[in-house]
Amino acid sequence: MTAAARLARRARRAAPAVPVALALAVLPACGSDNDIRGWLGDHYSRTGTQADTVRYTSAEPVDRTVAAIANGIEPAARASDKGTEYLRFADDIVIVSAAARGSTVRVEDLDDAYRRGQYAFLGSGFTPGSPAGDDGGPGDGK
Repeated sequence: MTAAARLARRARRAAPAVPVALALAVLPACGSDNDIRGWLGDHYSRTGTQADTVRYTSAEPVDRTVAAIANGIEPAARASDKGTEYLRFADDIVIVSAAARGSTVRVEDLDDAYRRGQYAFLGSGFTPGSPAGDDGGPGDGK
């Protein structure tokens, strides 16, 4: 067998590995935005549910709670207003505010108030229809 034939044979054998390796690298990232509710449930105590909104409590102050959430799953956008922190994900918005002991964490589905522009005052990344595309990235209105 010639060197060129051996090289071609190796390339054909290796070719299926490339798409598999790429898929394995991409798949964990695909579900990350959608897992924020699961992540919150694993790390905080649930205190209530109403429709698509779930409330949790954290023993940590707002800044530490927000840092932990953002380190756990990176938000598409982040903003603050009057001591309340807002984290936008592809399908949800997480709102962290001060409580008597620690903080309250609220997660809402984006199909509700967000799409009507309720969070437009937060600026880029929180305004429906703002530039970026349709991938759940910052400013895409999702």
